Amino acid sequence: MELVQQLYSEEGLRLLVGQLGLGLLAVVIFAETGLLAGFFLPGDSLLVTAGVFTVANGERPALLDPWTTIAVLTAAAIIGDSTGRWLGSRFGETMRNRADSWWFKRRHLEAAEAHYRERGGPSIVIARYIPILRTFVPFAAGMGGIAPSRFLFWNVLGALLWVPPLILLGRFVGGSPLAEKLHHVILAVIAVSFLPLVVGALRRRRRG
Repeated sequence: MELVQQLYSEEGLRLLVGQLGLGLLAVVIFAETGLLAGFFLPGDSLLVTAGVFTVANGERPALLDPWTTIAVLTAAAIIGDSTGRWLGSRFGETMRNRADSWWFKRRHLEAAEAHYRERGGPSIVIARYIPILRTFVPFAAGMGGIAPSRFLFWNVLGALLWVPPLILLGRFVGGSPLAEKLHHVILAVIAVSFLPLVVGALRRRRRG
């Protein structure tokens, strides 16, 4: 829990990245997109913060190289989704009947299945921007028997449209006065990322 708290704070992230480097960020991005237990990890805000860390600002040096960061985290996102698809194809039916636990919620899987059925391949791209769904949609796609080559196309496209833009946004923030209020930026990114889930829940409530 202490590690998770550090991932959501500016000071904690600076300390972790300073000690463990880019490898930590790659593991988090992989885990959020590839492991069902990673749905609580802060993918969007982490990418923006990584971009901030690629810019030297005043007395604070850059902690990361921008192009290496983009390449490594894009690869981590692609590998993560591919892992999620494989797990879905291998263990999907078993997980469908599994009882809820601290790391698995059946409602998340059901929402991801519905999202995938409605939008097909593009849902893999769309889900990149939506917390929880980006963890479960690749798994649902694997359950649905999507062809690996077709999944790879949408997977790579989604990673390229998710990772580089958010890191570049972070670089913009890092070179602006907003860098001094990074904790506010992190909270804003988290709030915006959850907005589609809130809107979707309100729509379902109205229909019900």
